[in-house]
Amino acid sequence: MENKKIIVTGGSGMVGKHLQKFMPNATYLSSKDYDLTSEKQVVQMFYYERPDIIIHLSAKVGGIVDNINKPAEYFTDNIIMNTLLVKYAHIHEVKRFIGILSTCIYPDIVKNYPMKEEELHSGPPTATNFAYGYAKRSLAVQIDSYNKQYGTKYNYLIPSNLYGEFDKYGENSHFVAALIKKIIQAKRENKNHIELFGTGTPLRQFTHSDDLAKVIKYCVDNECYESFNVSTSENYSISEIAKIVLKACGVENLEPRFDTTKPDGQFRKDVSNELMKKCIPNFEYTSLYDGIKKTYEYVNKLEL
Repeated sequence: MENKKIIVTGGSGMVGKHLQKFMPNATYLSSKDYDLTSEKQVVQMFYYERPDIIIHLSAKVGGIVDNINKPAEYFTDNIIMNTLLVKYAHIHEVKRFIGILSTCIYPDIVKNYPMKEEELHSGPPTATNFAYGYAKRSLAVQIDSYNKQYGTKYNYLIPSNLYGEFDKYGENSHFVAALIKKIIQAKRENKNHIELFGTGTPLRQFTHSDDLAKVIKYCVDNECYESFNVSTSENYSISEIAKIVLKACGVENLEPRFDTTKPDGQFRKDVSNELMKKCIPNFEYTSLYDGIKKTYEYVNKLEL
């Protein structure tokens, strides 16, 4: 893809920062550059940036509590920015558009697990992420619709829960980031336990952001237009994940205590990576243990 102008929305976020390691010549944009919920600013972005390829990482994201409390914001902001970007990408004849979604878009419950890509519309998203899930699912519908009507070669990737060194470690943190922060604080305060939401029984897949970045780069470099799930085959309960994280961080003496008055969220949403393996043979995922260890070693040096 020499001499192609690549822009990355959400370039200052976790995945964007990981992607910079693998695609250093792309242009990484953030909300400081353009407000993607403003049609005027989206028009300006296309006028000034003139992209050949768009990697759309930007999204309004947050934890389970914030999603429950602010569903209108999560739906509206994501719907607007996704709709505007695809619309103007087509108008400006952008050749490649890769949208990054989330396994939150899948149905709350299906008959068979892990879920394959064709299961996407088999039911509504889980209640705790309902608005966000539908907004992100709508991007898949829009991309498929543009490909069908206009012959565009746009695609989307559906990663499982992500984590990595550049995640947010303040409020509205994702699960792994919040867990690592709790471990660091517990060590500093000489506590013998950490508190976690729910019962610890839900099942989750976690993918290191480096892996998603590598998949994005592969799709660009090899003109891969397929839309598929991006996830490891590892599928653990929250309780098991907590133990893996504690071991990787070298603090197995800390006791995980679960607050069952807090919500669990979706019980399971594991997805199949069969299609990805066909598209990218021999891809090697980062194991959860190795990824957590690398993330912890980085974050432990920060002043959280």
